[in-house]
Amino acid sequence: MYAVFVSSGLFILSPAVNAQKAPDTVLQQATLPQVVDFALKHYPLIQQAMLDEQITDRQIRSKLADWLPQLNLNASYQNNFQLQTINFNGTYVRSGVYNTSLVGLGLTQNIFNRDVLLASRTKNDAMKLSRQYTATDKINLVVNVSKAFYDVLLTQKQIEVLDDDIRRLERNLKDTYNQYQGGLVDKTDYKRATISLNNSKAQRKTNEEALKAKYSALQQLMGYTSKDSIHLVYDSAQMASDILVDTLSGVDFNNRIEYQALLTQKKLQQTNLQYEKWSYLPSLTANGAYNMNYLNNRFSKLYNDNFPNSYAGLMLSFPIFQGTKRTQNIRIAELQVQRLDWDIVNLQNSIGTEYAQALAAYKGYLNNYNVLRENLDLARDVFNTIELQYRSGIKAYLELITAETDLRNAQTNFSDALYQVLSSKLDVQKALGTIKF
Repeated sequence: MYAVFVSSGLFILSPAVNAQKAPDTVLQQATLPQVVDFALKHYPLIQQAMLDEQITDRQIRSKLADWLPQLNLNASYQNNFQLQTINFNGTYVRSGVYNTSLVGLGLTQNIFNRDVLLASRTKNDAMKLSRQYTATDKINLVVNVSKAFYDVLLTQKQIEVLDDDIRRLERNLKDTYNQYQGGLVDKTDYKRATISLNNSKAQRKTNEEALKAKYSALQQLMGYTSKDSIHLVYDSAQMASDILVDTLSGVDFNNRIEYQALLTQKKLQQTNLQYEKWSYLPSLTANGAYNMNYLNNRFSKLYNDNFPNSYAGLMLSFPIFQGTKRTQNIRIAELQVQRLDWDIVNLQNSIGTEYAQALAAYKGYLNNYNVLRENLDLARDVFNTIELQYRSGIKAYLELITAETDLRNAQTNFSDALYQVLSSKLDVQKALGTIKF
């Protein structure tokens, strides 16, 4: 809209246009990819993870700043109420002046320092680890949002099934009532129709309230704060065609972001081990200063004369003996590396188990989906046949009610099976490390 107004020369926007909400905070027609993309941009924990990346980057820059020269300005003033007394050739005399002031510039430059060296060696891996943590959060969010999306659709589908069921039952109730009034049947069929209709309406009300809660859960995962409602858009045929996943591919640990993060942690820990070994090396620093000294007994003339001094030098610090502290720190770092090795082994075992469980659940749900799809076709055929027979006076109303119930259950179970397959497919993809965002 802004481009249209600008291109037409209309730079004054109407109040209605100014009052419109930002397009990236409102989502009315939403497909699954749009919902996931919205969540990745607005979910608070993802935003916090991205801020953690920036904090890590700034911390690294702060550590690396120690490689740069450090320049300090120092200034002081001192008033001596009593001058110092010294002994000079057996005579006690006063030494110094009553007012002294110093203004100096000091410069230091690290030439070799193990702390700064550690920061420069680990900067890339530290940022990589921070991004991997963010990627882990995003993968979990994609899975959770997708499952919440399917859960909402499942409840909506259950409501649609009940709506169809209620329409059929209302028609049956009307027919049985007319037959009862005509004396063709007793009131039993009429009462059974009333009971079935009331049960379906009660179930619909329950699902309707549950749908509100599931929408709320989905919006919470999305970080959706607008009061405008969301309308989910989906293609049932496309969803049914997306249920398949390659069940023959093996697990590649390198595809799992958690495994990659552990390898990065191990690399950082190995660098930390090297850091502890550097404790036997000296540190070297260059330093220099230029000081302006002002001395006078009278404050008013203190800054008339300057007696400067300056110097430059090197400072070498070499630790000779610190008990066994350095040896113990090195051993601790070595043990921490070994502990990470066991973390990696444990994660590999966990990933293998997770994949086996996810794959078994997926295969079970897929088989159940295929069976229930066939059951749905059969239940629909049975109901249509019995309904015709009932209206022809061949079948009793009890058989129609039974067929109606079987059809409703088949529709509900089939919908449930579809979303179970889709959810279990997400678990398989997560186990394989193939979730994309």
